[in-house]
Amino acid sequence: MNSYRPLAIAVLLGLVFAAVPLRAQQVTTSTVDGVTNFKRLETTVACAGETKPTAVAALKKMGFASIINLRLANEQGANLEAEAAAAKQVGIPYFWIPFDGTMPDPSVVDKFLDIITAKGTEPAFIHCHSGNRAAALWMIKRMVVDHWDANRAGEEASALGLTSGALKQFAINYAQTHKR
Repeated sequence: MNSYRPLAIAVLLGLVFAAVPLRAQQVTTSTVDGVTNFKRLETTVACAGETKPTAVAALKKMGFASIINLRLANEQGANLEAEAAAAKQVGIPYFWIPFDGTMPDPSVVDKFLDIITAKGTEPAFIHCHSGNRAAALWMIKRMVVDHWDANRAGEEASALGLTSGALKQFAINYAQTHKR
């Protein structure tokens, strides 16, 4: 048997696999009882809308390492205390970062970025009322932390639920003035 044959096969396989482009993560939509507009970016993040406290245990079972709630305390249906209690009960870190999409505050985004980049917070489940604000903040994370361009980050954010042109522009403006 030729001793070079295994080496030649390994080199050939290496060339074949090197020619295959790395696949981008895909956004999928799922139905999760107690969660509105659930959209997941494979293993990294999920952005969603209104989330009932009864859904928290299922989110933990799905493998999420943290929950980030962007809802304002005065939003209809925002049951912050019950959601925090449910998260504590199943042992998943819960962060409440109230983010007003009509008057976006850069200091809130700063806090979000500190949390989402902390060790052990991903995969994160990020939610607001519809998923719009959650996807906008994820877009900012992609541009500021992951150094994606606005088009690529915007496409992903749209797939995750970003619908507001004003929030998209806020995200772009924030990223242009805040580098990490």
